[in-house]
Amino acid sequence: QVQLVESGGGLVQAGGSLRLTCAASEGTFTKNAMAWFRQAPGKEREFVSGISRSGLTTSYADSVKGRFTISRDNAKNTVILQMNNLKPEDTAVYYCAVGRLTSITTTVYEYDYWGQGTQVTVSS
Repeated sequence: QVQLVESGGGLVQAGGSLRLTCAASEGTFTKNAMAWFRQAPGKEREFVSGISRSGLTTSYADSVKGRFTISRDNAKNTVILQMNNLKPEDTAVYYCAVGRLTSITTTVYEYDYWGQGTQVTVSS
């Protein structure tokens, strides 16, 4: 059973930056794609960014392109989401997840393991 622990969330003003880290408990992490999702109150969980097993391919939701950067370190079992130029509409609980495939998918149901989430709040 893979355990994922997110950290780095918090309260920031619009235009600010946060760095989210997801640490996995074991090596299954290195076999599959990883992704960040987010869920705002009253809304469905949505794909934010994903990274392939090798780290060579990344994908971003249109709403975060150019502002967020995803990376992974398979030796350390971590994936990082660098978030710059944050906007109030980025406010949500952010979750990292391990996918079933080595390639990136954007569907919630293609991810088997989830962290507990970290709150990101952006004030205007």
